[in-house]
Amino acid sequence: MLLTKKQSTTSGAVSSPFIHSLRRGLSQALPTLDRRSFLRRSGLGVGVGLAASQLSLVQKAHAAAGVDNIGKGKVEVKRTVCTHCSVGCAVDAVVENGVWVRQEAVFDSPINLGAHCAKGAALREHGHGEYRLRYPMKLVNGKYERISWDTALTEISAKMLELKKASGPDSVYFIGSSKHNNEQAYLLRKFVSFWGSNNCDHQARICHSTTVAGVANTWGYGAMTNSYNDMQNSKIALYIGSNAAEAHPVSMLHMLHAKENGCKMIVVDPRFTRTAAKADEFVRIRSGTDIPFLFGLLYHIFKNGWEDKKYINDRVYGMDAVKADVLAKWTPDKVEEACGVKEDQMFKVAKMLHDNNPGTIVWCMGQTQHTIGNAMVRASCILQLALGNVGKSGGGTNIFRGHDNVQGATDVGPNPDSLPGYYGLAEGSWKHFANAWGVDFEWIKKQFASPAMMGKNGITVSRWIDGVLEKNELIDQDSNLRGVFYWGHAPNSQTRGLEMKRAMDKLDLLVVVDPYPSATAAMAAMPGKPEDSNPNRAVYLLPAATQFETSGSCTASNRSIQWREKVIDPLWESRSDHMIMHQLAGKLGFAAELSKNYKMQKVKGMEEPMPEDILREINKCVWTIGYTGQSPERLKAHMKNMNLFDVKTLKAKGGKDKETGYDFTGDYFGLPWPCYGTPELKHPGSPNLYDTSKHVMEGGGNFRANFGVEREGKSLLAEDGSHSKGADITTGYPELDHILLKKLGWWDELTDAEKAKAEGKNWKTDSSGGMIRVFMQNHGCHPFGNAKARAVVWNFPDPIPQHREPLYGTRPDMAAKYPTHDDKKAFWRLPTLYKTVQDKNIADKAYEKFPLILTSGRLVEYEGGGEETRSNPWLAELQQEAYVEINPKTAADRGIRNGDRVWLLGATGARLNVQALVTERVDTGTVWMPFHFSGRWQGADMLAYYPKGAAPVVRGEAVNTATTYGYDSVTMMQETKTTICNIEKA
Repeated sequence: MLLTKKQSTTSGAVSSPFIHSLRRGLSQALPTLDRRSFLRRSGLGVGVGLAASQLSLVQKAHAAAGVDNIGKGKVEVKRTVCTHCSVGCAVDAVVENGVWVRQEAVFDSPINLGAHCAKGAALREHGHGEYRLRYPMKLVNGKYERISWDTALTEISAKMLELKKASGPDSVYFIGSSKHNNEQAYLLRKFVSFWGSNNCDHQARICHSTTVAGVANTWGYGAMTNSYNDMQNSKIALYIGSNAAEAHPVSMLHMLHAKENGCKMIVVDPRFTRTAAKADEFVRIRSGTDIPFLFGLLYHIFKNGWEDKKYINDRVYGMDAVKADVLAKWTPDKVEEACGVKEDQMFKVAKMLHDNNPGTIVWCMGQTQHTIGNAMVRASCILQLALGNVGKSGGGTNIFRGHDNVQGATDVGPNPDSLPGYYGLAEGSWKHFANAWGVDFEWIKKQFASPAMMGKNGITVSRWIDGVLEKNELIDQDSNLRGVFYWGHAPNSQTRGLEMKRAMDKLDLLVVVDPYPSATAAMAAMPGKPEDSNPNRAVYLLPAATQFETSGSCTASNRSIQWREKVIDPLWESRSDHMIMHQLAGKLGFAAELSKNYKMQKVKGMEEPMPEDILREINKCVWTIGYTGQSPERLKAHMKNMNLFDVKTLKAKGGKDKETGYDFTGDYFGLPWPCYGTPELKHPGSPNLYDTSKHVMEGGGNFRANFGVEREGKSLLAEDGSHSKGADITTGYPELDHILLKKLGWWDELTDAEKAKAEGKNWKTDSSGGMIRVFMQNHGCHPFGNAKARAVVWNFPDPIPQHREPLYGTRPDMAAKYPTHDDKKAFWRLPTLYKTVQDKNIADKAYEKFPLILTSGRLVEYEGGGEETRSNPWLAELQQEAYVEINPKTAADRGIRNGDRVWLLGATGARLNVQALVTERVDTGTVWMPFHFSGRWQGADMLAYYPKGAAPVVRGEAVNTATTYGYDSVTMMQETKTTICNIEKA
């Protein structure tokens, strides 16, 4: 098969050197390569035929207009952002006659600098992928059948209302998506609120919820403090539980630039990763022992007087108590016993951290996915506070989020314990949003089962299966869950796969809304146990558009917000997520309330809320975290003028937008939140949080006063002289409200209109933004106050982080010394077991039957649950098998050779058939699997259970079929990174 491209002039209006370059490249490159030549030159294997076959759809699109018209149509370049990880790589998509024909990494982007990883380079497949879900479908007699949109929405809404009438609104559960843009994530939380429930959640629960809780409770905001770019200013970087080279490949550009300038790199992990291959020092620890390691470092830091004493005095509360705890409990012998690292290496790493300042720390799910994930996160924060590394360039905690908009979805999306912007569920928060939404508070309240349920945290996504399976009398809501929406979420990314299958079978309603059918569709269609089968269950698949078939904003891990242009129209019968929400709300009777503040635009003849208007609504109400200054106009101007922003600082020194005249001077790229006040205030965004070296109107700040002003007779506010640059208040102070503004004599600096809205309010509920304007612009002070960070968090189960062994472990001796928490009776509406499970496993000697620690992680080729990327032939070609890494000695003892088929046996009875990769990346007591696979179930291929033509190219066993019970003691994060298994030859 030959692809031809004729060079000719275009009839479109677009004419630029870039377009000419693209045409020239296409005309000269494509005719020279047939399929066989491509395979030969690329050096790829025979399976590339899978990928090459996908060119058929492009060929069809061209053929429809006739070959002679190729190159004569309208050519447009649409700027978008990669939809995979959280780095935020910008992409220019080249669209000819409505067909996405080519892509270019944006060289002007200060984030990706013209680079792509494998996933980013394969984005265009979204624009013509043949394995997409094309039409609404319904499960009928074990097979998926095509139905119309109207039938699907009518039947789904009728079933929802039936469940609501019989069992209340909390009987339906909504799993949102970190792939939704900010506007869609926000709209879904609004949708669920109008439905009358807090039973909603999304991927952040199972990737970084412990980060959000731990970091926010330490110093104010639960997010990455600095940026990928700022790591170029670091002198040392400690990666712990992060394999950035595979999980966030383009982020490594900035780290490698830093290394060129002398930055030292330390990698701490149970596995020797591709990131470890770049390290100056690799430290192998036993999975789950981050606290012994981190506090072991602090032991040497305190012993040698290496802590930053003035910084601690001025800006940190409780470090003396931490110091005493560390010196008493984490002597070198105890550290080696717990995590396996010898004293000389611990001292070496501690000294490296002291000698190289500023230093940063990076963590990911290796640290967060534990029953004590919240404590591990806080231990990392405490290490940085002791070294004085927070609130400075080159320092901070650079927490790499997973999905492209998991940060934004966490910030403004469907969280079960908060409204957008981390506003709680108290009546005042609801009234604030009722005002922003333009609906009566009493009307919203009537949608809920009771006022008490309106203020109660919902069930978490990590535990929805227990919402179905648990005894009703033990659940803190009227009914068990009877309906579940999987709205852009992978079931194989969650633990306890065997029980999840049972829960799916018992439901009355299961709805999958996704561009791909996901493993949910196949799991639902696959026969289960007869005793779990619900004959009245209804299962629907709704084809959602990708983010390239709509527009909207997304928030990268560093809090920068970027605007995606719509690249192409929705393919087949797919519809954007916000259109589906609007249409379903119409069937349920609250579309007028849901979309009353938005203009409508026509997409394929149907009404769709304008994303710009949804963002403007966010701008008018999410004051807490500064999502108010990033208007659509400002974001779009940033996207068009990326070249103006400095690669290391993200700051624009000048420049104006040619179309609007917008002046970029002082702005940081993407206006990283918090970007305070109204867009007119022109706050530049905050590149590095808590940085007192800058004025607050130049992105500076200090630690948040969110936990009172005094504790046990000690002030929680910053010491005299510790304040952001140029502040009129030069000591610590509480958060801003109308009383404080009046006491300071600054109230009259508000306009009369601002006074009317600010009266009786605080900075988070003043809808005028006037209080923020006066405090920041006029007086250089921070609206959330100026306090000390908390090394001791008294509202957590362990005020000082304590090591506790996992529920499923291979070291009963250590569990005796470091036992888990006591069981909890009602935690996020469900009983949650800790000690009962751990004690039973030890009593049953599970560690003898399952002597290997099982942990998991990412591959560079795939993302998340993997359904989307494994359906991409270009990526599927690169990694065709699910596998388990096993140490040579461990393999030899079991008669296993590299490449053999093996059975991985889980502690709950699961059996996974995978390929063995014999390698010294893991030690003798640990095995590792990638978590991106699904489509095979305990040795059987699930191909027959997918909708016809919509199965992923590569299918494999999901590691989470074999993972076990265990949840964080604060956030209900699943314990994915530490469980037990055994391996035997198949």
